[in-house]
Amino acid sequence: MNTLFSKKSTREQRIYRVTIAGSLINMFLLIFKFTAGILGGSAAMIADAVHSLSDFMTDIVVLLFVKIGNKPQDEDHDYGHGKYETLATAVIGMALMGVGGMICFNGIAKTWSVINGEVLKSPGWIALVAAVVSLLLKEWAFQFTDRVGRAVQSQAVQANAWHHRSDALSSIGTALGIGGAILLGRDWAVLDPIAAIIVSFFILRAAYQLIKQATDELLEASLPQGVEREIIALASKESDVTDIHNLRTRRIGNSFAIEMHLRMPGETSLYEAHQHTRNIEQRLRSRYGEHTHIALHIEPLKVNGVYVDPSSDECPTPNRFDLQDDCRES
Repeated sequence: MNTLFSKKSTREQRIYRVTIAGSLINMFLLIFKFTAGILGGSAAMIADAVHSLSDFMTDIVVLLFVKIGNKPQDEDHDYGHGKYETLATAVIGMALMGVGGMICFNGIAKTWSVINGEVLKSPGWIALVAAVVSLLLKEWAFQFTDRVGRAVQSQAVQANAWHHRSDALSSIGTALGIGGAILLGRDWAVLDPIAAIIVSFFILRAAYQLIKQATDELLEASLPQGVEREIIALASKESDVTDIHNLRTRRIGNSFAIEMHLRMPGETSLYEAHQHTRNIEQRLRSRYGEHTHIALHIEPLKVNGVYVDPSSDECPTPNRFDLQDDCRES
């Protein structure tokens, strides 16, 4: 039990450290981008600064929800609090969606004003410097955040890592737009808002993927078919186990929940059946983690839809893979 809590503590500490490190980067970039955007007269840079503000806010969401999600199960939450991390993923996705929509709208408005004859001011060099600095810092933040997210198997941290990556992508577009507007002159200043529009589509795509993932899990979507096939293969390794059916799977935060029915010969003793189920549970938990929720239902073998009675001499127990023959036919 102490080992279990120490692992949770270590996981929580790693999430806190990586999230706080990312939030410090976001705070610095937030101030730097807003200053550069205002002084350099760049709409794309100001939009990028708003994106950094959303990054900073989602860092706070991750810290709060991971704290709750790491609580152990209690009387009111038999399956723990893992879905709080899924909820954090949804919040991050919605924040990204809002930011992407706002950046797209502002970019379209600026481009439309140029089409109608308005002359945009070329952005200053400080905006270009801010875009390059943001690109380097946010890609670095993505790398170390994603690495920790995968190591501790935290969806919220991985979602936050992609929030960093989306900011890095937006900085690429911003740098190209600002650089083109500076080098080509005022007549090409429209490249700045066009870059913001292109960036917004990358952000909206990342937001959609995060929201879809979180929604699927909150609505109890099954695990991918490849994972379910692997679950069946692992359970089938146990001797005397046949006809695995009624497999139901779902994700609870960072853990899997697995329920299935399996058949064994009717003459198997209760003790032997228990040992078989323990072996299957250990095999599944060694593959998917100690916090995997497993529920196994044992049934006797069936022949043509009828359970085989081991005490009856009329119908001997069929072989493991010979379940189609009706032993009651004379």
